[in-house]
Amino acid sequence: MALEIKQSLKLTQQLVLTPQLQQAIKLLQLSHLDLVETVQNEMLENPALEEIPGTEGSELPEGERKLQEKAGEAQKDQVEQANGHENSDTDWQKVLDGYSSSNFKTGGGAIARNTDLPPIESTLAASSSLTDHLHDQLSLVYCTDAERLAAEVIIQNLDERGFLVVELAQIAEELEMELDDVEGAQMVVQTLDPRGCGSRNLVDCLVVQAKRAWPEDPFVVQILEDHLQDFERRNYQAVARELELELEDVIEYHRMIRELEPRPARGFSDVEPRYITPDVYLFKIGDEWQIVLNEDGLPKLRVSPYYAEVLRGKGTREDRQYIKNKLDSADFLIKSIYKRQGTIYKVVNCILERQLDFFERGIDYLRPMVLRDVAEDIGVHESTVSRVTSNKYLQCPQGIVELKYFFNAGIQQVHGSEVAAEAVKNRIRQLIAAEDSRRPLSDAQLVKELRRYNIQCARRTVAKYREALGALSSSKRKQLF
Repeated sequence: MALEIKQSLKLTQQLVLTPQLQQAIKLLQLSHLDLVETVQNEMLENPALEEIPGTEGSELPEGERKLQEKAGEAQKDQVEQANGHENSDTDWQKVLDGYSSSNFKTGGGAIARNTDLPPIESTLAASSSLTDHLHDQLSLVYCTDAERLAAEVIIQNLDERGFLVVELAQIAEELEMELDDVEGAQMVVQTLDPRGCGSRNLVDCLVVQAKRAWPEDPFVVQILEDHLQDFERRNYQAVARELELELEDVIEYHRMIRELEPRPARGFSDVEPRYITPDVYLFKIGDEWQIVLNEDGLPKLRVSPYYAEVLRGKGTREDRQYIKNKLDSADFLIKSIYKRQGTIYKVVNCILERQLDFFERGIDYLRPMVLRDVAEDIGVHESTVSRVTSNKYLQCPQGIVELKYFFNAGIQQVHGSEVAAEAVKNRIRQLIAAEDSRRPLSDAQLVKELRRYNIQCARRTVAKYREALGALSSSKRKQLF
């Protein structure tokens, strides 16, 4: 059988994403902060893209601009109602003269002698991370140089709970020191505040705290080491039988252990918090709901007229092609941003229409909704709606919620209609919060309680939602003291 090379024609179809189309898709799924950063980078890389002089924020459509003006007027009215209407007869010159009078020293900017305000140095506070907090204490503790070096390594290898995430033998090997020195360093870290940091697991952490709190008690450490799971299951009889104690004493030991801290790093954070910036604002003015897109920090863009003139002039073919590409890229970016904002507005408006009861009355009235519902209403693909609602947040009277929050499955009600899964979770949360802690509701009882609200839900579904809410089972929620 001989091999030969042949040429043939074949007609096929395939989806080709051009760089511009990829950029448009990327812009659609960016959050507001990411969009501002992307626009700033594009302005640095593309000389044909520039901000309109004397403007702040992108050009809004006429309808949205009027809505934003109404929103500003409504907010102004609320401020006036809270603080009183401004007196138009105020002599601002006298007010300004008062600030420059002898009540303030001009030399160093110090406050008047008769003020009771403390200096800013006495009230300025900075949050301390767990690592810094432990290092500051370690510098005051007496220990050997080897133990101090190993303790610094241990502090650098604590997780968000305050537990040590590497083996002591590994630290000893990397530092080329004896294992006894590393174990001594761990004991030093465990005695620092918060006590228990540097422990390998929960039991070790609680034992360190218990030895400090109750050094004379012979049973508390034994209970922590051997019967912690029995306490978790509320199996007090087994603990009392094993240790030959009265049932009341075992319950008292449980109360004592609950005073210990299972996460010693609680209250400290080495990670900077990330604050949410809403992409869309939704509020009610009179009887009408208004949607305003967040345009803060987003410059109004235009294609540079200078480079447009240069393109009409003389120049080499390469220069003209380079300028043309930059002009086309700038024009497409501006159009993509406008299209992105318009699509977001349509999606939020559709959510408003479908979830009006939620915005008016609360989470219990959240309706089931899927991506297809919104996609069919505004005439786009489901993937477009998915990109629009990803990593974007809406500020409304119910708080700041992610746009994905409004898309959830439905649970059948007794009379035939459906209720959103999030509304069912909220109802379960309310039932657990209102239950008797000595007689907590089981999953089967939660099912019966939900039927009182016309919600027909299986027990395994209730158990799944309860676990999603972070609620323990009824046997673990039961309180005897």
